[in-house]
Amino acid sequence: MDDKGIAARLLCIPYSGVGASSFAAWPARLGSVEVLRVQAPGRENRLAEPHYGTYERFADGLIEAFRLYLDRPFALLGHCSGALAAYETAVELQRRGLPAPAFLVVSSQVGPQDGPYGRHLAMDNEELRTEVVESTKRRGVRPHPGIVDLSVEILRGDIEANRRYHRPFPERLTNTRVISLGWEEDSEIEPLRMAGWEACADDVRRVVLSGGHDTIFEAPEALTALLRAELTGVRGNGEPDVQLNVGGASGGPAVG
Repeated sequence: MDDKGIAARLLCIPYSGVGASSFAAWPARLGSVEVLRVQAPGRENRLAEPHYGTYERFADGLIEAFRLYLDRPFALLGHCSGALAAYETAVELQRRGLPAPAFLVVSSQVGPQDGPYGRHLAMDNEELRTEVVESTKRRGVRPHPGIVDLSVEILRGDIEANRRYHRPFPERLTNTRVISLGWEEDSEIEPLRMAGWEACADDVRRVVLSGGHDTIFEAPEALTALLRAELTGVRGNGEPDVQLNVGGASGGPAVG
């Protein structure tokens, strides 16, 4: 592992139904901050592995995979359902007395005590299939029936993990700032619905940026500048790409 020039690290966790490649537009570095795209089991290059099942298991796998990287300041960024997985990871790090993230960015998600929330929770598989097809077409890709079916299966597993997760009394993060990140044109999770994160940490900063639910995957400059400033304040360009694989319920962690 070549740590040369790395001052801090940012772990990016995507939302339901997709994998690490959803952050493909993000640079490998934000100045001296290394960007690590988190890959959960059961998708993309880990398709043969079983789904993680719960955010608690997700957190266990990510912590095991990330142990070798705890020598630098780091932050977690989770979008939509990924925000809950990121929060649970920060909570588990705190419980174990391991180094805490400098901050946790929770994008487009209600607080853990206010969920589960979201229109996908009420959808049957046919409705999810329509959703996947339309999303694929918006990306300019022709939907392949086999790939669509597989995507629906992955999405269903992620939705069920979300459905099972609810913390009526969320554990308060004492050494991690929470950045509650909303998007002005987000029709999935309106920024006003994110007020519950105030109960999840001693230090909570509310930020609303221009854009919609999927704008985060474009690596908007307003967000990347904020992340650089929060972690190091250093600006620059980066180098090699890194993906972090999260251990699943029965699969071991790996970094590739």
